[in-house]
Amino acid sequence: MTELLEKDLVYRIIGCAMAVHNTIGHGLREKTYENALCVEFRHQGIEYSQQTQYPVYYRNELVDEFVPDLVVEQRVIVDTKTVETINDDHRGTMINYLKITGLKVGVIINFKNRKLEWERLVLDEAR
Repeated sequence: MTELLEKDLVYRIIGCAMAVHNTIGHGLREKTYENALCVEFRHQGIEYSQQTQYPVYYRNELVDEFVPDLVVEQRVIVDTKTVETINDDHRGTMINYLKITGLKVGVIINFKNRKLEWERLVLDEAR
């Protein structure tokens, strides 16, 4: 069995999300959680960028830009949500984000409910 990509970093990210969720509760705006995660990352010594712009090309022409919530240590995309449950649309969007950025691992974190929900996705180009 192979080692999970970015296992330790994802573990630290989820630990930060749990700290945020336990401290400020559930059901606030997505931006609130994104900003709170930034505070927690700083306190934990985790490098991150917030709202970094990535170009989207079609047939070698710039057609848009993608702005993920957070990119942690230039290795993992974090998308904060406040939805009933993480669904296939959210997963599909994350896969597209990974393709655009060239990163391999993304984490969707849902703060809406009493219990924190999260999913780790990996871009598997072999499929």
